[in-house]
Amino acid sequence: MTPSRDMGEERASIEVDEFLPHPPAKVWRALTEPELLGRWLMPNDFKPVVGHRFTFASKPIPNVDFDGTVVCRVLAIEEERLLRISWGGGGLDTTVTWRLVPEGRGTRLFIEHAGFDLGDPVNAFAFRGMGSGWRSGVIRSLRAALAEIG
Repeated sequence: MTPSRDMGEERASIEVDEFLPHPPAKVWRALTEPELLGRWLMPNDFKPVVGHRFTFASKPIPNVDFDGTVVCRVLAIEEERLLRISWGGGGLDTTVTWRLVPEGRGTRLFIEHAGFDLGDPVNAFAFRGMGSGWRSGVIRSLRAALAEIG
C-alpha cells in the first residue's frame, strides 16, 4: 500500500505483485472475457473496448452506503499487456490497473488500485478491506479460474 500526498489530500494505492504459472494470453483471457472475469472477480457486463461503461455486481454494504454496484469504464487496453479501468461506487472514485509481464513460462501480474482518499472515512474503510482482499481472496480466485481454463 502506497500513500502519497496530492493537493493536501492523502491518496493511497493498493499494489499487488504476483507470479502466475500461466502464459500472458491465458491471464489476459481471465481479465477480459466477461464470463471468466465473473468467475474470479464479480458478475459484470464488461467489454474490452476503451470507453466502454460497465458494472460489477457485488454484495451491498449498507453501513458505508454501498449498494453493491461498482460503476466502471475501460480507460486503457494494450492486448496481453495492460488493462486500466475506473472503479467507482459507494463513495469511491479510483482506478484499477492490471499489467502483465511475461516471465519464464508464466506471467508476472501487477495490480494497482489507486486513488483512495485516506482523509475520507468511507475511502479509508474500503482501502483497508480491499487491500487484504486483492492480495488474498482475489488472487486465490484468479488462480483457481486460471487452473480451470483450457
